[in-house]
Amino acid sequence: MTSVFLEHPSSLEHETGRHPEQPARITAIQRACSDRGWLGFERMESPAVDLELLTQVHSRAHVDTIRELAARGGGALDLDTVMSEGSYTAALHAAGGAARLVELLLGKQARYGFSAHRPPGHHATADRAMGFCLFNSVAVAATSALREGGLSRVLILDWDVHHGNGTNDIFHSTDQVLFISIHQWPFYPGSGGADDLGSGAGLGHTVNLPVPAGSGDAVFCSLVDHVAMPLAMAFQPDLVLISAGYDAHQDDTLGQCAVTDRGFAAMTRSVVRTCAALDAPLGCVLEGGYGLDALGRSVAVTMEVMAEAERSGASDGDRAAESAPVPLARQALERLQPFWPTLAADRGSSTARR
Repeated sequence: MTSVFLEHPSSLEHETGRHPEQPARITAIQRACSDRGWLGFERMESPAVDLELLTQVHSRAHVDTIRELAARGGGALDLDTVMSEGSYTAALHAAGGAARLVELLLGKQARYGFSAHRPPGHHATADRAMGFCLFNSVAVAATSALREGGLSRVLILDWDVHHGNGTNDIFHSTDQVLFISIHQWPFYPGSGGADDLGSGAGLGHTVNLPVPAGSGDAVFCSLVDHVAMPLAMAFQPDLVLISAGYDAHQDDTLGQCAVTDRGFAAMTRSVVRTCAALDAPLGCVLEGGYGLDALGRSVAVTMEVMAEAERSGASDGDRAAESAPVPLARQALERLQPFWPTLAADRGSSTARR
């Protein structure tokens, strides 16, 4: 198998003017990956999403609103979210790339992959575009895996600096998707408090891990190592997806956190090790990241970790020396233990008892 990189030229046709979510984000990623020889990833052009799949996530009225505004030449959906004539097509390919990535992963044509498109998606709810997002690509990917791929459990880890409120709400009441979000709080969009744990059958399957401004590698990596990955081992997903936003980077222009290139590599390495233990494929779907050089480097180091795992393999035994969980991780473990009794809160371990 090879690792795959999904892209489409329409990402450059979503024209936003003087806006942080700009076409240069894609060219920055392409430049950083090209400088590294694409790290052995096979580049593939994404299809447009099937509308039947898209309307399993979004209302038909919402899809029609985006299509009709693009047909009129674009305009503003809210103070943050703008469209051009090419935005609807770009959003269709962003969602289609995420769905195609899942198809390749589940078909064992790839074990790792990255879907790198714009606009991003994790703020888009079932019936509303917001926060630069039109369609929720990672939600489309997870829905495709469950309904078309026949899976029963999908994990979504969102490490964008902003809470993925759309993904949170779309899967709020299901136990088939475990949604874990590490995000600055309080911050846009104002959701994602630690007390939001899901509802109905999904109670305990929405895991919000808010962090204060200024949080860096130590906090983010500890939450991945000591909370998110033990939850993954308890949940036993058939597929792992990362809502891969890079605006928690210390050089980002919008976020107020301090994650470094090394921190994103370490978080990816932790997820890769867990996926190896679960025998589950891993796919990344691009979200935010607005400091162009930092974005390009961060995507590249994420892919580099996956490429190294593809070449040499990864196992739980490769785990680096453990460190004690930070206080936020301990608090999260205590909060989640009633829903996930196997979490080893008393040990602060980066593995979960099965």
